[in-house]
Amino acid sequence: MPSSNFHRKHVNVKTNFRMFAAAICVTSVMALLTCRPVTAQTTADNKSPEVELDTSAGKIIIALDAEKAPKTVANFLSYVKSGHYNGTIFHRVIPDFMIQGGGLDAAMKEKKTQPPIINEGGNGLKNVKYSIAMARTNDPNSATSQFFINTKDNGFLNQSGRNPGYAVFGRVVKGLGVVDAVSKVKTSTKESGDRPGLPMQNVPVTAVTIKSAKIIQK
Repeated sequence: MPSSNFHRKHVNVKTNFRMFAAAICVTSVMALLTCRPVTAQTTADNKSPEVELDTSAGKIIIALDAEKAPKTVANFLSYVKSGHYNGTIFHRVIPDFMIQGGGLDAAMKEKKTQPPIINEGGNGLKNVKYSIAMARTNDPNSATSQFFINTKDNGFLNQSGRNPGYAVFGRVVKGLGVVDAVSKVKTSTKESGDRPGLPMQNVPVTAVTIKSAKIIQK
């Protein structure tokens, strides 16, 4: 699951991959997740809203924790409601680590985002297997739309000491097999759609697309 020192070390995704771009994905210019400050009221009535990601690999249902990560959940839901995620791809897949998406389209171009949000990395939620967190650059408060799903326990992404951590805001409750399947797809290096000549690593050879994202009405 967005370029910063943290990201360049593990994932080459450029400044737009703001999550692992900073230190997670091997040498890759990560994409930053820019999220705008949205009102905390978004999930006032439902502390655990669910979102369905209908992907080309199958459906993934995510339960969000609006109580512990109110700003992050409100931000994520605003992108879901606007249709931002429809047609985006999982542009970074690193086996035994995470799958990242929510920011680039099939042409490897970054979609326009809202302003970044405050990092809620200290909310008590951990980067454990099947949790979903925000991607960002080495700037803790740079997350926008990109997110990642942990495919193993990644304790080093949690807040500790001087490490601001990566904000977890929910977990996958259905479609675990889909997440596992995506984590095993063949990847290669592809050229950025925004910066010709800029290589982006760990990109699925066959695009894994988020066809639609919607809030599940309970």
